[in-house]
Amino acid sequence: MQPLLEGKTIALLFFNPSLRTRTSFEIGAFHLGAHAVVLEPGKSSWEMAFTEGEAMTGDAEEHVREAARVLSRYCDLIAVRCFPKFQDWGVDLEDRVLQGFARHATVPVINMETIVHPCQELAHALALQDHMSELAGKKYVLTWTYHPKPLNTAVANSSLLIATKLGMDVTLLCPDERYILDPVFMSDAQKNAHTSGGTITVSHDIEHAYKDADVVYAKSWGSLAMYGDWESERAVRDQYKHFIVDEQKMSLTNDAVFSHCLPARRNVKATDAVMDSPKSLIIEEAENRLHVQKALMAALCGAHTPATAI
Repeated sequence: MQPLLEGKTIALLFFNPSLRTRTSFEIGAFHLGAHAVVLEPGKSSWEMAFTEGEAMTGDAEEHVREAARVLSRYCDLIAVRCFPKFQDWGVDLEDRVLQGFARHATVPVINMETIVHPCQELAHALALQDHMSELAGKKYVLTWTYHPKPLNTAVANSSLLIATKLGMDVTLLCPDERYILDPVFMSDAQKNAHTSGGTITVSHDIEHAYKDADVVYAKSWGSLAMYGDWESERAVRDQYKHFIVDEQKMSLTNDAVFSHCLPARRNVKATDAVMDSPKSLIIEEAENRLHVQKALMAALCGAHTPATAI
């Protein structure tokens, strides 16, 4: 442990449940000598409003305009975790909770997962670099997997962005065009690939996508084409349980490493054999959340130290 942030404080606001994110941020702050305050708006702290100019006649007692500024007087950093509402993607894409804090806070604001998950993105990249060293030109498969309910696209968005930034040849594998990610992220990935020398393609062909892959990253996400219409999507996604990552699919790869952000439903998203394989990076990636977030907090608070010391 190094007291790089001794006397500093960070407010961790969780609008949604967490295991790895909460634990790694709290422990990371402790390792650096900082104090973390965990708040759960609507539970352990007041429910908040985020729409500008609204008359607050609902359940919310506090507006982000005050909350962000008050927390900025107490804390050196603010971190926010807030998932989409799964009702209107046009609204969720605005990322109002995170943007509200960013607009009104006077200290740095960290995204602990909203419509993207940058901390997971960093942990994922570190795990790949530790195991593969050179990533440019490697075939990276981001595969949709079945889950009994629609999930956030955040991790898929972020993994698509980091893999293309690193110059990898990225294949987005999903059941059909209804599961392609938002054009904003697809466009950014294309720009990244152009800059880094990588490529990005979309495939609905499982065998072709897995063929000669070096990395298989599994994630389930909801269809944006059926966003907010769960009954319609359930009938569609139930046809695609065979997208599970299993030994047969992994045998088509170039002895690929496998990972997932966790939590992952075993034998639904990936088989036990894949999850527990020596080529599985799931635990290393989860551990890396602690390391990259410590580095992030130290950097945002102005602590200058060699990367090896964090």
